[in-house]
Amino acid sequence: MSAPVTRRLSRPRYGRMIGGVCAGLAQRWGMKTGTVRLLAVLSCLLPGPQFVAYLILWAVIPSE
Repeated sequence: MSAPVTRRLSRPRYGRMIGGVCAGLAQRWGMKTGTVRLLAVLSCLLPGPQFVAYLILWAVIPSE
């Protein structure tokens, strides 16, 4: 039996809206990009450092 294929976390070159963070997370977790984007926007309505976390992820996650 072979080991499951794990996707490396990276920001894709194509399909980006702003920085590609949501698209990269969606690819990594096997979700639809629109769902991750919607969750990111909705989370920004809650109090907390979500926008700062997005900027940090943008700087940390490598581009393809």
